Amino acid sequence: MKRYFLVRLGKQGVHSQLCAAEGFIGTDFDIHEDLSRKLPEEWRDFNKEFIPVLITQKPDRSKISAGLACGGLWQVSKGIKQGDIVLSPNGQGSYLVGEVKSDYYYAEGQVLPHRRKVNWLDVVIDRTDMSDALKNSTGSLSTVSWIDNHITELEVLIGAGPHSGPGDPHETDIEDMAAFAMEKHLEDFLVKNWNSTELSKDFIIYEEDGEAVGQQFQTDAGTMDILAISKDKKRLLVIELKRGRTSDAVVGQVLRYMGYVKEQMADVDQTVEGVIIALEDDQKLRWAISSVPAISFYRYQISFKLLPA
Repeated sequence: MKRYFLVRLGKQGVHSQLCAAEGFIGTDFDIHEDLSRKLPEEWRDFNKEFIPVLITQKPDRSKISAGLACGGLWQVSKGIKQGDIVLSPNGQGSYLVGEVKSDYYYAEGQVLPHRRKVNWLDVVIDRTDMSDALKNSTGSLSTVSWIDNHITELEVLIGAGPHSGPGDPHETDIEDMAAFAMEKHLEDFLVKNWNSTELSKDFIIYEEDGEAVGQQFQTDAGTMDILAISKDKKRLLVIELKRGRTSDAVVGQVLRYMGYVKEQMADVDQTVEGVIIALEDDQKLRWAISSVPAISFYRYQISFKLLPA
């Protein structure tokens, strides 16, 4: 079955025109060698070899930054398979759509030298035609992101017809559809109003090169709603909205993300914490996290006011 990915071709799609004209997607990440024989099946093995390389090249680079670079490079070069579909922003509010047609190859001395051949389709998706949920997922600033959660909508936008397979993998865990619908918008609101929240006293949304990339943060363990880091850089914070899901489901997901961050991203002197945010108080959730002091629970309130015109 085809899988769907967002692949950014340089900041703000600066290389999208070249990639469209020459039929490829690619990455750079300061690794200047042919990786044809150095792309293992497991991304962990790739990270283990190349994270030290990137940190050696730039000693001020954090382990998180190096891990993100390695993850993006491996995913574009190896993780994406022939036949998978990629969306790439063109910097003009639209997305190119293409099908991956080759394995990895190296274009020495060229822009984005770690490449895959792509058959670009005669389709451009305008961002204004996307649902809010798809806009959130494709708004991630990560180099590569999974967007399979929106496969039904994507196939309609591309013109591939309806998809009969599963939709959002979280929907089977949903017990409160009203909260699920509301919290699809809360994430954006939380990010845009971060400085007004209690969490902003100690944390900022994780940044790379001055850009906030912590929303819809892509990892091999799944997509985190928000990744934050303390202002003293000593604490990493995984934030998940409950989205109407069962308590067991959301706690298990947060624990999985925390384990990934601890193993793959955190430096030895950094701790990893979690936050779950929900609309209503939830005794089951409180019991579930009662023995995990590293996870906190926050409720949010909605204020609605009518003013005379």
